[in-house]
Amino acid sequence: MKNIILTLICFVLSGTIAMAQEVQTGKASYYGKKFHGRRTSNGSIYHIDSLTCAHRTYPFGTLLKVRNVKNGKEVIVKVNDRGPFITGRIIDLSYAAAKEIGMMSAGVVNVEVTKVGFLPNKKKERRV
Repeated sequence: MKNIILTLICFVLSGTIAMAQEVQTGKASYYGKKFHGRRTSNGSIYHIDSLTCAHRTYPFGTLLKVRNVKNGKEVIVKVNDRGPFITGRIIDLSYAAAKEIGMMSAGVVNVEVTKVGFLPNKKKERRV
């Protein structure tokens, strides 16, 4: 009986922990076309069609769901750069990601950012 109760408690606690997500709210901006082809902080080359972002604290490779609060549109992006370095902004989106959530005309929008996973950068294999 003691084992059953302990198992149930563990089951309930694990479900509660899994439901807890890291969520941030604030303003998002995006990279303009002039940044296309430039190197990002993690060493990759920025491409306007990529679904990537800059965030000050999440590790490179972190996957974030970004939701435009005004229209409800969402996109999943991968952290590959640092920033934004403008007070009041929490994330800089790639051009394609900004387009996906309908923020092109506004330039800066209120968003909700949720951590959804991690995807490490691919390392190039050395061939002998």
